Amino acid sequence: MSYILVVDDEKDIRELIGEILVDDGHDVRLAENSEQAIKFINETPPQLLILDIWLKDSKMDGIEILKSVKQNNPTVPVVIISGHGNIKIAVAAVKQGAYDFIEKPFNIDQLILVKNRALEANKLRNELVMMRKKELLTYEMVGKSSSFKVLLSNLDKVTRSNGRVMLRGPAGSGKEMAARYIYLNSNRVSGRFISISCASIESDRMEEVLFGTEEGGLIKPGLLEQANNGVLFFDEVADMPKGTQSKILRVLIEQVFNRVGGVNKVRVDLRVLSSTTKDLSEEIVKGNFREELYHRLNVVPITLPSLEERREDIELLAQNFIKSLNESEGLPIRTLSKEAIVGLQTLSWPGNIRQLKNTIERALILGPLSGEIKASEILQNEVDGRHNTQTLESTKFEFVHLPLREAREVFERDYLITQIRRFSGNISKTAQFVGMERSALHRKIKTLDINSDIRE
Repeated sequence: MSYILVVDDEKDIRELIGEILVDDGHDVRLAENSEQAIKFINETPPQLLILDIWLKDSKMDGIEILKSVKQNNPTVPVVIISGHGNIKIAVAAVKQGAYDFIEKPFNIDQLILVKNRALEANKLRNELVMMRKKELLTYEMVGKSSSFKVLLSNLDKVTRSNGRVMLRGPAGSGKEMAARYIYLNSNRVSGRFISISCASIESDRMEEVLFGTEEGGLIKPGLLEQANNGVLFFDEVADMPKGTQSKILRVLIEQVFNRVGGVNKVRVDLRVLSSTTKDLSEEIVKGNFREELYHRLNVVPITLPSLEERREDIELLAQNFIKSLNESEGLPIRTLSKEAIVGLQTLSWPGNIRQLKNTIERALILGPLSGEIKASEILQNEVDGRHNTQTLESTKFEFVHLPLREAREVFERDYLITQIRRFSGNISKTAQFVGMERSALHRKIKTLDINSDIRE
């Protein structure tokens, strides 16, 4: 049973349509003006809106309601009711996003036919959205650290707008995942998410890839057309060829372009997100990036933290990778031993989340099919040179040649540095874990001359 909202200022027509739809097995609500209509839509978005163009004694007419629905609830199909003298307006409404229109006076069969088609189209659209969400959510955004919570809050603030967002952060920090999060929670999820790696496309092919080609009547749409009504993501935008930058700038301003070899204008409606690991202000000074394009893309800048800044999330991220790699690659489900978790939390992660994911995937591929993941599997396979067997043996040799007091100081210093790093510089948590009073730990840090970014 579908929920259908009927909006018409004529009581007889409104109630007639309602009776027809109820008899056909639907849950129906009736509204006589825009105030009631918007109130009902905000309470529970309908699965179909049947809307009269002219509404007497109403703050908004049908076209204005249509625009509001398409902006705030774009997946709701809208069928316009139009008198004979308003056919041109009804056709214009279809161009603005209405599913179809019915001319007054209408017959019951026509109403039922259009209603069924609109509901079926809505059902297929929703199924497509769910498929895309399932496809894109291979790795969820997870975390509990304060820096992650700030990031998620910032992302949530920009999901519902169409503003351009520039995602900044070190390589491997999850910028594309953040872009996908914005897309999945936006009103453009029924459109496509197109990701363009600006660094991987040859400069002489960039325009064909973006704008498409038109030759001898044969049209090959580019990525801009494919992203129409959706989201276009420029990954590492600093690597976009200088010549292409000026043409992309024009698209951002006019939402219009020509295919390569074509003469007809192509109009698109898309939201643009971008990412960079470089300082674009420096690239502008060097002459590598257009300043006007930078300002067009950098409407809302969001910085992603490195994995070093969110060590509290490492265990959650690792567990999530194990689950998702099982679903996507068929790798075994294994749990992390306590020692492995500590190892992951204390390692250095210059490659950030991407490096962590690779480490987990490598352990699952090379390790046994069951049982806990041991710390030795993590350390043995991690490419960080400081953690290979040879380095560990050298450390043992260094201790052997030291007097006990000096060796103990070296151990205490390395141990405390490791634990402070593990708890992201939080002295309170470090003291609790190592079993010391916080004041005593502060004295020990001072005695051992340990410099750290201490957070209380």
